[in-house]
Amino acid sequence: MSAIPQEGDLTQEAEIIWLEDPDDLDYVRQALDKVNTRRGKPRYERDGRLIGYSNLLPNAPRSPDSGLFARRTFYLLPHDRPNQPDDPKCPYKVGSPLEAVDPRTVEAGKAGQKTPRSQGTTEIVPARS
Repeated sequence: MSAIPQEGDLTQEAEIIWLEDPDDLDYVRQALDKVNTRRGKPRYERDGRLIGYSNLLPNAPRSPDSGLFARRTFYLLPHDRPNQPDDPKCPYKVGSPLEAVDPRTVEAGKAGQKTPRSQGTTEIVPARS
């Protein structure tokens, strides 16, 4: 089960772990998933690829309803713009999915935000080396 994270859902986050460089992506999808661990790479069962995830504080409580931990995952589906930047048939050539955010706005404990970059309305300039 996953949901779009709200600020109040993220108070137990300790850190964000990126499996890919977020500066190379104009958006990622974020979801709040119920998992059985506080830390480490969570199981990923979507199409596409896992880009990052959150680790929780050592004393983060389990959900009283499910007994699981709510952790954020960041991912891309095969048809997302960062996977197909030059494909004119890409469904998100401009705009982005509801759950998409600019990965450069993501911090532990704070929901990511949409930006002109994540919406595809500005030119994407590669990060400097």
